[in-house]
Amino acid sequence: MLTLFSHAHNYTTSITVGYIGVDVDLWLWMTWLLWPLIVTFLLPLTIVLFFYITGVILYVYKLHRERLINAYENNFWDGAIKTVAALWDAHGWIWHGYELNGLENVPIDSPALLVYYHGAIPIDLYYMISRIYLIKAKLVHTVADHFLFKLPGWSIISEPLKVIPGTVQTCSDILKENNLLAISPGGVYEAQFGDRYYRLMWKKRFGFAKVAIDAKVPIIPVFTQNIREAFRCIGIGRRFWLRIYLWTRLPIVPIYGWFPVKLRTHIGKPIPYDPDLSAEDLQKKVASAIEELICQHQKVPGNILRALCERVYNPLNCSKKKT
Repeated sequence: MLTLFSHAHNYTTSITVGYIGVDVDLWLWMTWLLWPLIVTFLLPLTIVLFFYITGVILYVYKLHRERLINAYENNFWDGAIKTVAALWDAHGWIWHGYELNGLENVPIDSPALLVYYHGAIPIDLYYMISRIYLIKAKLVHTVADHFLFKLPGWSIISEPLKVIPGTVQTCSDILKENNLLAISPGGVYEAQFGDRYYRLMWKKRFGFAKVAIDAKVPIIPVFTQNIREAFRCIGIGRRFWLRIYLWTRLPIVPIYGWFPVKLRTHIGKPIPYDPDLSAEDLQKKVASAIEELICQHQKVPGNILRALCERVYNPLNCSKKKT
């Protein structure tokens, strides 16, 4: 009986080894067969990457070399921040044909609160902050979600770039020190569960309004055209992801994209401080201003192909000219 079991075991082992050998041989054979195809596509992509990096470097040198030289002469951190800003600005120009409209609405010598619509990834905020810093030499402080401050290495970014977790008091203090501050009332919730219809998802969040009232500063509405077409969140299993988010408060919805769509940030007219407005009324007024920007500059529902075509022309501008 033991002998029969031993023979059966050896036979099974040989079959298993045989199958493994077949799998390995098949894998090697497929690799050898597809290698020319892999090389054919991999090398051109590598060359495209090098061209992209070259374009970024040359763009930075052409437009910002004097700013960078002066910045490094004055202050180390100023030079470092301007270098980072120049790289982000170059990336926005090359990858998204990024444009910033309404820069004249951003003050230099007085504080203001910038309130923006939050895309799946707020890459437009990085572009806007970089452009403002390069042109107006004014660093926009930003409020980020608490989970970011738990990430390793985040402090080296948040400290020089003035990124804060943000309470009503700390935000108000920053504005009272004559700074610019950017806040998205929708936050991670709007980023994860917003869609291509660009509806604001602020719920009853009016902390930003309390900040503006306490600091007695104007609020500037901001919206970026096609930001939902650059990155999108998976729409399948929305209820499941929402339950996990409400439980963890973490951005766990899978994101796809980074499509090279046209991005235009529109900075609206400032909403002046009004001591007679309550926080609730001010929130509604700001929401209406951003919704008006969306209505003027965004065709809904958003479409990735149309947003790509806008790299060449803007159908909204064409329709305005006809009317």
